[in-house]
Amino acid sequence: MKAAIRRKYCSPNQIKIESIDKPIPKEDEVLIKVYATTVNRTDCANLTAKPFIMRFVLGLIKPRQIILGTDFSGKIISKGKTVKSFKVGDKVFGFNDTGSESHSEYITTTEENLFHIPENIDFKKAAASLEGAHYAYTFIHKVNIQSGQRVLINGATGGIGSALLQFVKDYDVKITATGNTENIELIKSLGADKIYDYTKEDFTKDKDKYDFIFDAVGKSTFGKCKPLLKEKGIYISSELGPYSQNIFYALFTSISNRKVIFPIPYHKQKTIPFISNFLKKGKFNPIIDREYSLEDISKAYEYVIAGKKTGNVLISMK
Repeated sequence: MKAAIRRKYCSPNQIKIESIDKPIPKEDEVLIKVYATTVNRTDCANLTAKPFIMRFVLGLIKPRQIILGTDFSGKIISKGKTVKSFKVGDKVFGFNDTGSESHSEYITTTEENLFHIPENIDFKKAAASLEGAHYAYTFIHKVNIQSGQRVLINGATGGIGSALLQFVKDYDVKITATGNTENIELIKSLGADKIYDYTKEDFTKDKDKYDFIFDAVGKSTFGKCKPLLKEKGIYISSELGPYSQNIFYALFTSISNRKVIFPIPYHKQKTIPFISNFLKKGKFNPIIDREYSLEDISKAYEYVIAGKKTGNVLISMK
């Protein structure tokens, strides 16, 4: 089978497409033919080991897993004898932020890493509904959102932001969102009530006050956003912030009138069923920016690392 491989932390142009043996499932595993996967921010961190903290998870000197990829959708083609919850032919999807080795034609995994794809969802949409939405779930479940409150989402067209906007809309709140000029109509269609074009305006000059500010791209700071927060308002960022400040702010502001919460992700056994339910109800439509073949995966990584993507970048397996 073909797989995207790197044997050391590196840049996108050092990824190699190699032919390797198809994995053989153990007694408690299934073999999946991968139909679609994505290149996302987590994949880029796993490729480059940036931030450095990634090395403590993936391998200090070199990565323990040489095949890239964190999310996948596909079909079970064989299974071990102890697997009970899935059968051959099932359409499944899943995500593992430390690596699923899914930038390959086939993967093996155990039942706890698998979820049935809703009947009305195709493989491409299933793959695009995982990584960003997984982290978006964490944002909204770290706080107590109430009807009528005001929420600001910075970066509403990324993988996290586009999912977050759709999830937050379900709470009947007033949403302000930021994005670039070409995505204004997209942000409107996803449910934003007020939009800042960040190429022309600085949202931190806003006169409105917010109960929650969700920085889905991690490009602002608590210091810049604090004046926009109401009394007891909360700031959450998808990034550590300069000098990892968001970790420290989460500790130091825990009893403050305006505070930072660091969004340590929930387990996928909580996040993916939630995502699946939103997909079933038609309340979540993952955005796909563009598609690449496995052979062009280096170009996909370059595009994502450059911070250019809208929603998700798909790798379609033939």
